[in-house]
Amino acid sequence: MKNKKKIVVAPLNWGLGHATRCIPIIRALLAEGFEPLIASDGVALDLLKKEFPDLKHIHLPSYHIVYPKNGKYFLWKILSNGHKMIYAIFSERRAIQKIVKEHQIDGVISDNRLGIFSSKVPSVFITHQLQVMTGIATRLSSWMHRQIIKKYRACWVPDLEGSVNLSGALGHLKKKLPNVEYIGPLSRLRKIDLPIRYELMVILSGPEPQRTFLEEKLIAELQPFQGNILFVKGKIEAEQTTTVQPPFTFYNFMNADQLATAFNESKEVLCRSGYTTVMDLAFLEKKAFFIPTPGQFEQVYLADLYAKMGIAPTCTQEEFTLGKLEHIKNYTGLPKIENETDWKKLFSVFD
Repeated sequence: MKNKKKIVVAPLNWGLGHATRCIPIIRALLAEGFEPLIASDGVALDLLKKEFPDLKHIHLPSYHIVYPKNGKYFLWKILSNGHKMIYAIFSERRAIQKIVKEHQIDGVISDNRLGIFSSKVPSVFITHQLQVMTGIATRLSSWMHRQIIKKYRACWVPDLEGSVNLSGALGHLKKKLPNVEYIGPLSRLRKIDLPIRYELMVILSGPEPQRTFLEEKLIAELQPFQGNILFVKGKIEAEQTTTVQPPFTFYNFMNADQLATAFNESKEVLCRSGYTTVMDLAFLEKKAFFIPTPGQFEQVYLADLYAKMGIAPTCTQEEFTLGKLEHIKNYTGLPKIENETDWKKLFSVFD
């Protein structure tokens, strides 16, 4: 019997988005006869342990990404902690070489982990940010990111290549890089026709303390809401907890199957404008209201882009009030995604 090829899948631990969009990749690897090994840290690793308890899980060095209490200082916070990130990148570079050797790895997939690369086996980088928006440093950060991308065998962009796409300028350059391949949007969720149980679904994620700030803000603002609210806090803990405090039904977290049901049973969604959430909403054909994480330029760009296109309303975290949800009805919602990823062709990079 032929041994299965072993592929390391390593998402960045920055909120839950990188980990959750790796779920369909891991499922596809299993379906195509590969043996995935999951490598990450923090809540990203915790989430994937819950989704794939039978797979091997490897702990990687943390990037120690911490958000400031005031979002306008986000860039300064990242720069001031740059030495910690650089140390983590070099540490994970050493770690992946050891992993490849000890586990006889046949390929590596890195979702935005800059040190996860091996010259010994085919290595793939996943990103929707060919342009990394960092305010005044955008040109420099984008150039640096592309230098890293160029060393990989392939760079998979989870979006459509043409003018109809989800990532806008983030994932599309005037001159395409030779190793870039658009693999179509990714989501662990699919649209199912289910009766509506909740007029509003709130789903949170992202690094602290901004996740908690938004949770507290929304609980206070949404108290007078007329209807049922499903509120998923995005806190990955040892045990799942549920609390009913009308109009809210609170969950600390949900697994992929529970989220699929919850999204389909909800009329509208209130959430961050992270790209993974955007892809989920497109597959689900749901209308949404976006509150970008303060200081996270990528989320601000996407929220503003969709508002200008008449797709979804947005406002800042500080400006949000219950009345702003009324604007959702004036927007079209995200375009329906018609895409089937050719996994067999993509995974041929490991032949």
